[in-house]
Amino acid sequence: MYRINEIFYSLQGEGFWTGTPMVFLRFSGCNLKCPFCDTEHGGYREMDAGEIVAEILKAGGDCRRVCVTGGEPSLQLDDALVEALHGAGFQVHVETNGTRVLPMGVDWVTLSPKTDVKGLKGDGTVVLGKADEVKVVYEGGVDEKWAVFPADWHFLQPCDTGDETRNQVILAETMDHIQRHPLWRLSLQTHKLLKIR
Repeated sequence: MYRINEIFYSLQGEGFWTGTPMVFLRFSGCNLKCPFCDTEHGGYREMDAGEIVAEILKAGGDCRRVCVTGGEPSLQLDDALVEALHGAGFQVHVETNGTRVLPMGVDWVTLSPKTDVKGLKGDGTVVLGKADEVKVVYEGGVDEKWAVFPADWHFLQPCDTGDETRNQVILAETMDHIQRHPLWRLSLQTHKLLKIR
């Protein structure tokens, strides 16, 4: 059984796939505690792989992309669920902090390392050796090792602090950093800007 926080259909709001229709499968629970996290981790319902696939099919209609997120999906995602999703025709995207090994067969890996997060609770050491994209949350500085981490795409995303004035400062710093370090690209939380899920 898997602890599922929510399943919903929307548009990907961040990174390479911004604007792409996806069903989001959000697991409950995380091994890190980031001070800026906007996800409620406490609530969940237990579901088996068949129930998950059925609900994803119902939620997304003809959409065949699922974004597995959390919390931290690597705490629960396993080969059996990836196989069940593939069996239903889904491309499986995973958004992870990279602190745990992922199951085989994941189609797209978004690594969002948390090693530089101020006030992080937990060990954010990344064990993944590669990803399709790296998406670093920018709070006012970034370790440039992530710009050369083995991935096809490297994004900086300004941190949403909840304080509009501070957010504007961070956005300006993020854009300046990208212009000075052009290995990066800008990622925005467009779902928040558009006020969608």
